[in-house]
Amino acid sequence: MSKIVLMMNISLDGFVEGPDHDISWHSVDEEIHQHFNDVIRRYGALLSGRRTYELMAGYWPTADADPNISAVGAAFAGIWRTIPKVVYSRTLERADWNATVVRSVVPEEVRALKERSYGDLGLGGAGIAAEFLRLGLVDEYRIYVHPVLVGHGTRLFPEADIDASLRLAESRTFGNGVEYLHYVPNTVGAAS
Repeated sequence: MSKIVLMMNISLDGFVEGPDHDISWHSVDEEIHQHFNDVIRRYGALLSGRRTYELMAGYWPTADADPNISAVGAAFAGIWRTIPKVVYSRTLERADWNATVVRSVVPEEVRALKERSYGDLGLGGAGIAAEFLRLGLVDEYRIYVHPVLVGHGTRLFPEADIDASLRLAESRTFGNGVEYLHYVPNTVGAAS
């Protein structure tokens, strides 16, 4: 069965965005972007909220037509256009670029999606991530910690009744100082 993988950029102090949805502090260079391409192209679908979808849809569908875009960026534009997307929104009427709008997170429907997916499902967007976390639907975490303090904004992990024992499966320090941390459930001591 596929897994739901929360994949997010955060500041050292735990924010995914600063005030007014500012993400200008994200340090995504060619090395990190190539890593994102390699990870995301293996996903069966991307799951996001409306704001994340609209941010991505506002740029990536035609980004590779820009003569100044890098080869890595152009490759991501193709990946983003073709990968199936599920957009969780109560207000969005429709979504383009191989996207389906779903009104709310229903655990049974998410489990059914995991059953029929051909790859893991990448989850992005703070609001929808909080809902998936609250419902216990996140299976793995791919966190990219940027060497910056934001101070205010939207936290990745809101205060909630979340209890998970995790173990570090993989880590990497990128050349620009971003630290990649991949966590999976800690199965040590779990019942067989």
